Amino acid sequence: MALACEAAGVAKAQRDTLTLFVLGLLAGAFISFGAIFMTIVLTGASGVPWGLARVAAGVTFSLGLILVIVGGAELFTGDALMIMARASGRISVRALLRAWVVVYVGNILGAVGTAALVFLSGYHGFDGGAVGKTALTIAATKAALPTVNVFFLSVLCNILVCLAVWMSFGAQSSADKVIVILPPIAAFVAAGFEHSIANLYFLPYALAVKSWSVPEFWAAIGESAASFGGLSIGAAFHNIVIATLGNLVGGSLMVGLVYWFVYLRRKS
Repeated sequence: MALACEAAGVAKAQRDTLTLFVLGLLAGAFISFGAIFMTIVLTGASGVPWGLARVAAGVTFSLGLILVIVGGAELFTGDALMIMARASGRISVRALLRAWVVVYVGNILGAVGTAALVFLSGYHGFDGGAVGKTALTIAATKAALPTVNVFFLSVLCNILVCLAVWMSFGAQSSADKVIVILPPIAAFVAAGFEHSIANLYFLPYALAVKSWSVPEFWAAIGESAASFGGLSIGAAFHNIVIATLGNLVGGSLMVGLVYWFVYLRRKS
């Protein structure tokens, strides 16, 4: 598994920029699909015990990483494991940073682009506007988190994400990959951890709903845009920047380098 992960890091670093970008674009969209599924499941779940609703949200959100791993795409948070190839001296710092930046830009455009398409589809009006209200509530909760909380929730998040990716290197089939991906991803969502790429969908989508929804939508949900005053572009930017840093620390330092030290340091 360690050798496979290291080799994957080398292969990613050697891909041309356009390929990396397009694969990053796909991953941003795939994670957004998981977020869309999660939003639907949480809509109308007020009568369900909180923990069970969170678990259901996590299971459905797992769709995103399943599509990335089984379908094939490049996700910034999972690519934190490329640090293993760098620690072994098989790729340069420049190659590592290039891959991370290109994939991250692709993830941004994929997630934000999906958010735009979903808003234009009128999805937020489903169930009498309840879906849009759920999306607004999810995003407002994220936007209100203090910096320290966001950072450490993001560290914990990407520990679980990278463990899911790590275990997929030991999978022998697509079904095996689905099985090893689902529990860690369900756990991080249920626990309320912060994933930067998912937030690149949740926050822009909710901002679009807040800014451009028609009066009939607000009347249907019994709220107004002022009810979500803490949800702003500045708050969204703050969350995503801090979440990105936390995800990078959690995935690269606390998973990638730990497994490199255990299994590959003598080889290097």
